[in-house]
Amino acid sequence: MRQPFRIMVGARDIVDRATLVERAREAESIGFSHVCIHDHLTPQLAPIPLLTVVAAVTERIRLCPLVFNNDLRHPAVLAQELATLDLLSEGRLEVGLGAGWNEPEYVATGMRFDEASVRIDRLEEAIAVVRGLFGRGFFDFEGGYYLIRAMDGQPKPRQQPHPPFLIGGTRRRMLTLAAHEADIVGMDLRQDRESLPDAFPKRMDERVGWVRDGAAARFGDLEISVLRLLGPLSITDHARSVAADVAHELGARTGLTIEPDDVLASPYSLIGTFPHLVEKLREARERWGINSYLAGWFDEPNWRDVAPLIERLAGE
Repeated sequence: MRQPFRIMVGARDIVDRATLVERAREAESIGFSHVCIHDHLTPQLAPIPLLTVVAAVTERIRLCPLVFNNDLRHPAVLAQELATLDLLSEGRLEVGLGAGWNEPEYVATGMRFDEASVRIDRLEEAIAVVRGLFGRGFFDFEGGYYLIRAMDGQPKPRQQPHPPFLIGGTRRRMLTLAAHEADIVGMDLRQDRESLPDAFPKRMDERVGWVRDGAAARFGDLEISVLRLLGPLSITDHARSVAADVAHELGARTGLTIEPDDVLASPYSLIGTFPHLVEKLREARERWGINSYLAGWFDEPNWRDVAPLIERLAGE
């Protein structure tokens, strides 16, 4: 099933309430589908209060944490917070969950940074706990990390049986977990020497193949989301020149040989004219199922430039 296009904008800086309200209302008027925010103990606003304010001052735009670090909150506590936010926003929440990856945050807070397999095992249990507490009646769970006894999660979310789950990642195990458990699969991108090839079509074919295999018959019901751009959004008649600058910066950082045409071919780049980008997004949806893009951030001066693209793709 072809999923409709969704273009998201993110919040990542520290601003006052008036600035946040102005941005959120403008994003909704432009037609952005979601306001997104990461979950880090870095210089940014906390995700739940920010999304609560966005919900209070808008009517349609959806709320998308990208993504809650499971190790920072017990899933029973998070389930209550998320259900409350979904209820008070009248059903506009996406449940973004992740295993945690930013080791300096663990070091700074004295938390143990377990190996990836342990963090993902713990996330898998947390997903089951959150989903169970969203459900009707009392819930029990006994795993290696969490124990829930006869708990009736309250309140219940507005969206039933639960808000859409978004799980993102870069490697096979996380993407397979997302294929099994999520409604939205976030195709993230690390931009180091080892991982940068993930941005290009051959590796994208492979990684979406993992999702396709894991999801089996439900693949057509999934939304596939690009959560990070390769270079800035650039609406331009000089796409190859902009792509050359991006390729040079990536090459200097990673030591890899990156060509401008590689950047332009990547589903992680939004560089070109409006007609070109419309066609590119249609082709990416046909080839990989990608229908959703985090296209910019409020602190970027050009975040509004995508407005004509949103208008052109509306309803598709």
